[in-house]
Amino acid sequence: MRAPLANLPIDRLHDPALVRIAGKLATGERLDRADALSCYQTGDLIGLGLLADAANRALHGDVVTFAANQHINPTNVCVLRTTCKFCGYARLPKEQGAYRYTMAQVLEEAAHAADGLTKEFHIVGGLDMQAGLAYYEEMFRALKANFPHVHIKALTAVEIAHIARIEKMSWTDVLIALKAAGLDTLPGGGAETFSAAVREQIAGKKLGGADYIGVHRAAHQLGIRSNCTMLYGHVETLEDRVEHLMMLRDLQDETGGFLAFIPLAYHPDDNELGATLGRRGTATGGTDDLRMLATGRLFLDNFLHIKSHWIMVSQALSQVSLHFGVNDLEGTVVREKIYHAVGAHTPQGMTLEQVLTLIRGAGKVPAERDSFYKVLRTFGDVRPPAPALFATHARESLQG
Repeated sequence: MRAPLANLPIDRLHDPALVRIAGKLATGERLDRADALSCYQTGDLIGLGLLADAANRALHGDVVTFAANQHINPTNVCVLRTTCKFCGYARLPKEQGAYRYTMAQVLEEAAHAADGLTKEFHIVGGLDMQAGLAYYEEMFRALKANFPHVHIKALTAVEIAHIARIEKMSWTDVLIALKAAGLDTLPGGGAETFSAAVREQIAGKKLGGADYIGVHRAAHQLGIRSNCTMLYGHVETLEDRVEHLMMLRDLQDETGGFLAFIPLAYHPDDNELGATLGRRGTATGGTDDLRMLATGRLFLDNFLHIKSHWIMVSQALSQVSLHFGVNDLEGTVVREKIYHAVGAHTPQGMTLEQVLTLIRGAGKVPAERDSFYKVLRTFGDVRPPAPALFATHARESLQG
């Protein structure tokens, strides 16, 4: 839970709902569903950012972390090709463009890590009936043998459940086997929006929200940490978003196994859902993206890390988000395929120097981290988290 925040600029808030929320933050009281909804609805975007920034600075000061990571997408063959309506990446086995990497191809793509700079492989793909447990066990062992310094963050909860289904195993047994083969942590993809009504519209046969939570619970119980996400900006309501956050916060209360929350903005290009909704271009606006990140920082009080996924919202918006509660950026990536298949107009990767320039441009101090958020090196002088400023003023303003 969050400690009381004292450095709150109460006199700069213009929305009474935010003043009420600031009062809770000043005393360490946990925000409720109504508070989260107010964060999403407020017209005082700057005020919301000020609160989220204060909460973030209390934890992380001016430091913004990133990982020198590389995305590997080993297969786009997926049994949900015709039912997952927001995806433009998946293919049926015999469809043009379908692929499944051999182990040699996986190692060839991973070869960027030979320079020693890459510290993490981020591995996700389709639900391929020919890519079962043995396929990923062999892959992880080969990667560990050739790149022992690289952390393997691989397979969403949806992929874990798919492997369990085709192998007729439990989630836990699949995770045990993959951990023995070299799996270190799980990514957070596949959450989409937990609402059953929403999932019925956008991905009716995909793993449900409760089961997504169940897979992550099983992973946490085995000591496998994970990230979590929310896909937003499609057909969900603000109430759906709040309930999604509540489910994540509840599991974090139970296990403490989540490392970071990563909102993912929906892209409507080149997918069935976008065509049905009649949308093109960016589905979310910059203000909505910033509200998502700031609300995550304030409501998810048991999460240390909020990440902006620059591939989804652009480098420019991610830079601004560093003043709206974000303390971590998606890293170097190298070559991303899945989001670019549905209209992402950002680069497929950034160089180390580009990441540093982005962070410094926001007046922050860049720091490379490992996959467990341990800082490996910083690129500038680090100031400590913000001291308890304005404590008396904040309390007096709230009481008055």
